[in-house]
Amino acid sequence: MVNSPVSEGYLRYTQFRALQHMTSATLSVLSTQSLLFAAGLRPTPAQATAVSWILKDGMQHVGKLICSNLGARMDSEPKSWRILADVLYDLGTGLEVLSPMCPHLFLQVAGLGNFAKGMAVVAARATRLPIYSSFAKEGNLSDLFAKGEAISTLFNVVGLGAGIFLASTVCSSMQGKLVVGPVLSVLHVYSVVEEMRAAPVNTLNPQRTAMIVADFLKVGNISSPADLRYREDLLFTGRLIEDAGNVKVGRSLRKVVKPSKLQELKEIFPEEKFLLYPGSKWVDMVLENNATGEDALRGWLVAAYAAQIEKSSHVPSASALQEAYDKMNDVFSPFLSELQAKGWHTDRFLDGTGSRFAW
Repeated sequence: MVNSPVSEGYLRYTQFRALQHMTSATLSVLSTQSLLFAAGLRPTPAQATAVSWILKDGMQHVGKLICSNLGARMDSEPKSWRILADVLYDLGTGLEVLSPMCPHLFLQVAGLGNFAKGMAVVAARATRLPIYSSFAKEGNLSDLFAKGEAISTLFNVVGLGAGIFLASTVCSSMQGKLVVGPVLSVLHVYSVVEEMRAAPVNTLNPQRTAMIVADFLKVGNISSPADLRYREDLLFTGRLIEDAGNVKVGRSLRKVVKPSKLQELKEIFPEEKFLLYPGSKWVDMVLENNATGEDALRGWLVAAYAAQIEKSSHVPSASALQEAYDKMNDVFSPFLSELQAKGWHTDRFLDGTGSRFAW
């Protein structure tokens, strides 16, 4: 068997990436043609292609600046943000396509469309590195990146050609655009969803950590990044997982714990870099400034074991936490070794908020 230098799923990811870029470029030509019509011009398809770069100014830069402040959330959930980027891109493109229907609002419609596309550009670029990194098994990130850009360029050119053809034929009228545009948009978003589902991201975030812990407690096995990729919820990323203790991480310390209770919680796990505070609906986990993925895993295992103990024995929370802590210490070393052997990166934990505290 030949040892591949890339992770499982790369071929499927690449196939849908090609389709995504082709449909995106085709939509770009149609939207540019519509914008020029709305502005009172009557461009040829070739002119629409030539000026597509000039129109990406103004409000687009505002969108880029706003989206650039959300980088920590993109690190935590790169797949969801990558999908959102393409939805925003299609929203912006759709507004541009519709602009001839309200030429008196040309600047407003075009500006809003470019604003959405500006946010999409930043989100797409910011999530590119963690997605590529998930496929680089042998440190070949530059090679993967270069090949990915070549595929993107090739299919962008194919998409531009398809756009010019459609703009000259079926989409020469607004009726044609209203039929073809939604079809291309659906195909575009479907492609990026399938891309992201194929990517085995190997960094720890709240959802993936909860899924790892839940699988471990239920069947005793450690799931690999490839095992979890099709089970990740890309829409409701913050959902609680009951089998993993219903843990919520990232809330502010002052919202979770009263100052009078803080010392009491610290005494339960004096050497740890996490605090657990059981509530009525979930368990809050607060992480110390220099906490790593290993610390988050330790806390998550304690919360999950404590939930099991409370459910089966109906013991008080404090007693359940202490018993769960002992169980976690018994299993953690082999658990962590197998986790790392499966390809998970445990040196950091990305919760999307960057909330860390000193105590």
